[in-house]
Amino acid sequence: RHWLAGAYPQFAVPYFIYDVYAMFLCHWHRGRVKGHEVAPPPSLRAAAGTYLRKDLLMVLHHAAMVLVCFPVATLWRQGKGDFFLGCLLMAELSTPFVCLGKVLILYKRQHTALHKLNGVALLVTFLLCRILLFPYLYWAYGRQRGLPLLRVPGALP
Repeated sequence: RHWLAGAYPQFAVPYFIYDVYAMFLCHWHRGRVKGHEVAPPPSLRAAAGTYLRKDLLMVLHHAAMVLVCFPVATLWRQGKGDFFLGCLLMAELSTPFVCLGKVLILYKRQHTALHKLNGVALLVTFLLCRILLFPYLYWAYGRQRGLPLLRVPGALP
């Protein structure tokens, strides 16, 4: 059992809650940034409504991580699956590059070498950690269980 498999989910839950809150605050205050004032600030309720319409999938993703993935990772897996949990958490390695790309675009730095380098890093980490990771997980599971790759999806618990 690896210590990070137990520690990371406990770190991730407050992060996901904070992230939804921070994204909402950015959405709510976006209209009040100097030079971008479009109207009086919306009420909290109106801002929450437009935020949910705009970012519903992201909010649902964060809610699922907190309400489903955290209990599974900490309570129900009974100390098993550290390797697979670690592989799934590797998907987050591309996130800093996504965020940096948004910041560079926000500050109109799309034509800089940093933006191009960040794009390459995002492409590589996204490909390795979010796309190619899952065929590898199937292959590793099949190898462990002595199954051919195409039989793995039907044999997963």
